[in-house]
Amino acid sequence: MPMTISTEGIGELGAMLARLGDKAQDVASGALFDGAGVVADAYTAAINSIQTAPFKYAWNGEKRLPSPEEKAALLGKSGVAKFNKTGEEVNTLIGISGAAGYAEVAGHTKAVRLIARSINSGTSFMNKQPVFRKAASQSSGAAKSAIVSKAEQMFNEIIGG
Repeated sequence: MPMTISTEGIGELGAMLARLGDKAQDVASGALFDGAGVVADAYTAAINSIQTAPFKYAWNGEKRLPSPEEKAALLGKSGVAKFNKTGEEVNTLIGISGAAGYAEVAGHTKAVRLIARSINSGTSFMNKQPVFRKAASQSSGAAKSAIVSKAEQMFNEIIGG
């Protein structure tokens, strides 16, 4: 016995999906921007929480805290890197920018990325303060929520309009 199935709205669904396909990279960029902002804010707060002491050279295996100048160098160079869009992928980096440059500390020029690594991981002369790892792990849930929320909002705008 032949059976008849009728559907309504397939054409509309196809049109909505077509609009979404054209805007996929915009949705990904917008959502990533919001999520990256959450993590970047957590990094900035983490840098502000770094304990400092006036600069002194560490001798005979002593360790020291970062100087206020080293902390200031990090604050000036942290954030979200420029987005890299290839095909349908969108990527960025969060933290100390790749071309962060150099800072003057105690009469010496130091690479800002090296200062960040020394503080985060510790060295033979600097106490370890793993602020970046903590900031990343503590902000990951909020960042994921921000990404999902923005993607849903943009998705609803695209398919609704």
